[in-house]
Amino acid sequence: MKDDARIARWLHELDASLEQASVLAARGRHAYDTDPALPLAFEALINRIGDLAKRLTTVDTQRFGHPAWRAAARTRDFVVHHYDRIDSDLLWQTVTVSLPELHALLAEARRPSP
Repeated sequence: MKDDARIARWLHELDASLEQASVLAARGRHAYDTDPALPLAFEALINRIGDLAKRLTTVDTQRFGHPAWRAAARTRDFVVHHYDRIDSDLLWQTVTVSLPELHALLAEARRPSP
C-alpha cells in the first residue's frame, strides 16, 4: 500500500478516535470520576491515538513534525507500560486539553499543501 493511502486511512482512524474521546469527555468530570469505564476507555483511546501518531510521524516527519504528535506517542507509551502509575487528573487533562489540540493539528494536516 502506498504511503498516501496508508496516511489517509490512519488520518481517518485518528479522526474517529479523537471524535470518540471528545464525545466521552463531553459527559463531564463527574461522570469521569464516578464511572470506572470512562478512564479505561480513555486509556484505550490514548493507546490507539498514540499508535497512529507514531505511524504518522515515522512515515512523514515533516508533515507531522509538530511536537504534539510525538507527545501523543510518548503518552501512549506511558499509558501502556506504566498503567499502574496513571494520574487521574493528568489523564483527564490529556483528554480535555491535549487531545482537542491534536484534533486541531489533524485538521491542519489534512489540508492540501500549497
